[in-house]
Amino acid sequence: ISEAKSVGLTTASEVFADRRYEDDGQLVSRKDANALITDTNEAIEQVINMVKSQKVITKNNNTIGIEADTICVHGDGAHALEFVSQIRERLSKEGISISRLEG
Repeated sequence: ISEAKSVGLTTASEVFADRRYEDDGQLVSRKDANALITDTNEAIEQVINMVKSQKVITKNNNTIGIEADTICVHGDGAHALEFVSQIRERLSKEGISISRLEG
């Protein structure tokens, strides 16, 4: 991202609502049984924390900084549309506006 910014490109950092993070900020490998967050409330709390405080709790229960400009939700989940609707509702309740990425 820093290279793109250095030449004047608009960038956005994507975070994942339903994935766990390693201590170095990488996503936990899908080979790990705990890579995915399947509990809707836990995922929503992770999103709120990432957006409001720019932090995420890692799989090792450490807190690290993270940039959250966009949120990825995997559409192949069984309840993806319901999940997205709940995230949107909670973000609105928290006073967090959702807008189109300008570029």
